Parts: sequence; structure tokens; C-alpha cells
Amino acid sequence: MTPPLAVAAIGFWHVHAGDYAKNVQEHPGTTLVAVWDDDEQRGHAAAAEFGVEFVADLDELLARPGLDAVTVTTSTDQHRDVIGRAIAAGKHVFTEKILCPTVAESEELVELARRNGVALVVSLPRLSDDYTGAIERILDEGTLGELTYSRVRLAHNGWVAGWLPERFADPEAAIGGALTDLGCHPAYLTRLFHRAEPLTISATYGSVTHRAVEDSAVVTASFPDGRLGVFEASVVTTPGAFTVELRGTEATLLFGFGGERLVAKGGRFGEEWRELPLPARRPGPFAQWVQHIHDGTIADDNLRHAVELTRMVVAANESAASGRAVTLARESASVA
Repeated sequence: MTPPLAVAAIGFWHVHAGDYAKNVQEHPGTTLVAVWDDDEQRGHAAAAEFGVEFVADLDELLARPGLDAVTVTTSTDQHRDVIGRAIAAGKHVFTEKILCPTVAESEELVELARRNGVALVVSLPRLSDDYTGAIERILDEGTLGELTYSRVRLAHNGWVAGWLPERFADPEAAIGGALTDLGCHPAYLTRLFHRAEPLTISATYGSVTHRAVEDSAVVTASFPDGRLGVFEASVVTTPGAFTVELRGTEATLLFGFGGERLVAKGGRFGEEWRELPLPARRPGPFAQWVQHIHDGTIADDNLRHAVELTRMVVAANESAASGRAVTLARESASVA
């Protein structure tokens, strides 16, 4: 039997750091061996919580021959440096979104990982969810007709209830607010559902809490043939507010409006709302990462999503700051 991979948790800045440390401890193919954080007090607390060693010197930790991989949940502005050092040390990397503050840095890390034979995976969990699988199947079957409009919204009450750390309001460390973190999920789902890259991005940000970053965001993406996708995020609203609305030329799909149900109406689905079955959830990004490590393969689909997600977030931040739509020029507009 192959021994479990030795994994270190790098950074506990992000609120999901503990979740990924638990993933490491619970997965049969991995074991948590150490913690590093640039804030030693935070790092010592995390190491004590998970019953592992705290290592103050990141380079010393990465140089350990017995260490196979790392999870990275530092502040976003540290991703390029920390992930780059881990890859250079030959360690496999599982990281929180977004991959990097810029598209160029993201592409650089993807290429660096490829050259070094390192499995790099970004946590984009909603690509694996049951409703996503069901929606993809319907889109592939063409039963919606042509998708003309989409709206995906994700929100929680982090800054209303006081559980979202204030460090998420640091524009330098976080590289943005609600859209850059929470809004990533609606963004990559929008891209996936439209099966194309957006042509333009237009964003409006709001801050009812008057922090230095936005606490609510609404973004409109235009796609080929006049199709529109709206994705939204907020950290000052009712928790559990996740909805998907897909409008086609023949039918409509809704998920999350008043319950965790996928319903359809129109065309082959009939003239009354009809609840659709959901398939089993596919393996999540952490399990995919472990499998890529064992198989010696590259997570091409995940990394393509990650780079294009960065492109969308950067464009949204630019649009909100400038008050104008941002054009995204590419050689190809199709999504693999």
C-alpha cells in the first residue's frame, strides 16, 4: 500500500485554512505533518489545534525531503511568492482561489508547475456539486435551447454577523472584497454555463459597511451572440443565499430559490415547474488533487478555469474602479 502523502498547511490567513487542514487529516491518502504562518501567534494556534508541529522558517519546511505537498491559504497577495517557492522546491500545491492577483502571475505559476512536474490545483468546489453536474448535462442535451441569460448569486452575512475577519477588508492583502473572494464561485460557474469566454465585463460595487473594499458586487458579462451572464456576491446579507437562474430559448432552469432544488419549466419539461433529480456529487478539488499527484497528471481543466477566473476578477475590479466596461481580448472564445 502506498504511504500517505506528507502535507504541510501553509498560512492560516484565509477562513478556509482549517477546512483544508481537516481535508488533509481525513483523506486516507494524506497526513498533516506541519503548519507555517507568517503570523507566528496564528501559526502556533493552528498547529496546536491540529496537533502538529509549527515551523517558523518556510524555506526550511519546504526543503524537507519527507514533505510531499502543501495547502496554501495565505493572503492572496502572497500567493505568487509562496506557491512559487513551494513549486520550486518540488512540492505539490493545493491552494485557495484566486490563484494570483494577476493573469500573468497565474499563467507563470501554471507553467512553473508543469515544468517541475508538480500537481497544482485551485479550490473551485462548486464545479463538482450535484446541481452543477445536472445543469451541465441539460446544457449538453440542448433542452434549454440556446442559453441567452444567466444569473448566479452567492451571499452570506460575514460582515453583518461579525464572523468574517477584518483582514478580508485589506485591499492589498485580499486584492479586493466580496467579488474577489466569494464572487469567484458565481464567476467560474457563469463561464462554465455559457460554454464560452466573456467578451466584456462591467461591474458595480457597493459598500454599506464603508470598508476599504466592496461588501456587495454585481457584474455583467457579455458573451458571443449577445448572451448575458450576471454574477453577484455579498457579505452583508442573509446566509445561504445561493441561486442559479438560466434562461434559454426553449426552457428555464432555477436552483436555490426557496430550497436546494433544481426546477425546470418550458419546452420538453412542460408548462409547470418540474423538480429534476440531482446526480451524485463528483470528487471535489482536494480529492482530485490527491489523484493527480498519484497519477502524475496535470489538472488542465482546473487550471484553465483558475486562470480565466483570475482574468474575470481582475477585469471586474478594473471596471468597478473605472466606471466602464472592460473588454477581454482572446484568440478563442470557446471553453474546453
